Amino acid sequence: MLEVIRLQISEDFVRVILQSNFHESYQRVYDQSFLIQYLDSKMRAVHRNSKSRRSFANIYAVYAILHFYQRDYYQNPDAYRRFLGYDYTQLLTFCRSLYGGSKLQNHALNSRVNGEFRNKFPSALNDLIISNNGKYLLHIDYLYVGSFDISRICCEIIERYIQLISAKDHELAQILEHLQSLTDISSKKAHLRELLHEETEARIFEIISYSILKNHYKNTKVYFGYSPDALIEASLQLYKTGRTNANDGGIDFVMRPLGRFFQVTEVDNYDKYLLDIDKVLHFPVTFVIKTTKSKDCVLNQLDEYISRRSGGMIVIENHYRKAIEEIITINELLLWIDELNDMDVTDLIRDIDICYRLEMNLDIPNAEI
Repeated sequence: MLEVIRLQISEDFVRVILQSNFHESYQRVYDQSFLIQYLDSKMRAVHRNSKSRRSFANIYAVYAILHFYQRDYYQNPDAYRRFLGYDYTQLLTFCRSLYGGSKLQNHALNSRVNGEFRNKFPSALNDLIISNNGKYLLHIDYLYVGSFDISRICCEIIERYIQLISAKDHELAQILEHLQSLTDISSKKAHLRELLHEETEARIFEIISYSILKNHYKNTKVYFGYSPDALIEASLQLYKTGRTNANDGGIDFVMRPLGRFFQVTEVDNYDKYLLDIDKVLHFPVTFVIKTTKSKDCVLNQLDEYISRRSGGMIVIENHYRKAIEEIITINELLLWIDELNDMDVTDLIRDIDICYRLEMNLDIPNAEI
């Protein structure tokens, strides 16, 4: 028998679904189901100001197995106990067909779900996902509460989560459509400023900050050449290196022709900053930070952290301090919005739209970013 862990239901929509299916028994079902508790804990990203990642990979890995399980083994535990699992390709194809899932990899099926599940529920006796030589299935312990098969309820919860995330994502599309309809430059800048604050969602912040920086730096000229009498004028160009929240350890933006690296972050844990520096072997990094603290305040706090972390070793302190090229906060981004001219603001809105469409896998206009 599974140990009962009493947790408060985090998401209102999860509570509503449980109440509609189990009425006065909904809390008991929740308390007895590690699977429902796990899903509930993964769905905080539905909130407007949430800093949580969408966790599509882990949620979709579970959902894919549940989807086929319902078709083949719903309320048939004896047959399911003899089942050897669904093929990896079948499950991954299904995951990639879902909203926001086109770029998903296989990591969730292979290890990430089970690792996270064990951390959340150390008293659970078995892994949530069973791996069987390229085939996968959910452990039957988590598919039943008593004699009741909860797979359909779990699918209903996941499907409602997808609907809510989709609606949240498309809020920006509506804002951009409105921005593009405005003709007054002051109104455009005012609306753009409203998008930048500490509660801005991480993906949106990265998209907007990139677009601001791109249009800010493009007005700066530099001169390169192999001799003083053969210099070539060039404008600074900023390139986005990948999708937002890729969690691949890469650098978010790269500048040509100077070769600057930019990393977008929102964490106050300065160990993460040093980890980012280590990943690029102490190459100088400009941090773009989702904070309204002054850049001097952030730099002082980071400097103090480096001193504590180094244990007084000057060589370590120098490695990290020299690798911090610049700190950019929301304050600088807002200032640079104000400095843009009419054409720059039009380009800025266009760039946000292009990056957003790329992120949402929507049709992209013929334009370079």
